[in-house]
Amino acid sequence: MTSLSDSSALSKAEGVRMQRVRNVLEKTFNPIVLEIEDESHRHAHHKAMVRGPEAGATETHFRVLMVSAAFEGVNRVNRSRMVHEALAPEFSSGLHALALTLRTPQEAEKVA
Repeated sequence: MTSLSDSSALSKAEGVRMQRVRNVLEKTFNPIVLEIEDESHRHAHHKAMVRGPEAGATETHFRVLMVSAAFEGVNRVNRSRMVHEALAPEFSSGLHALALTLRTPQEAEKVA
């Protein structure tokens, strides 16, 4: 797992949209773990990949692992809703899909 302390080193390799997604998730959920993987290349044939020249246009699909106390007492569906609401501007500008793994710190300990 990549901790938040490692995220600044990773940001140099991240695309524009991934950086925006990371910033929103960090500010909104204050995660103790945040991993984001760009899976857009696996969906290159999708219509969404042929958008315009705007920043992040080819970054359409991400896999996100996030561990945050903000998810305590919240079921899986509502956790996903929380993330989608936080990233609504990105969905409006070309983000197409997220594969989400969202855990509380206690749930993450059980998996480790």
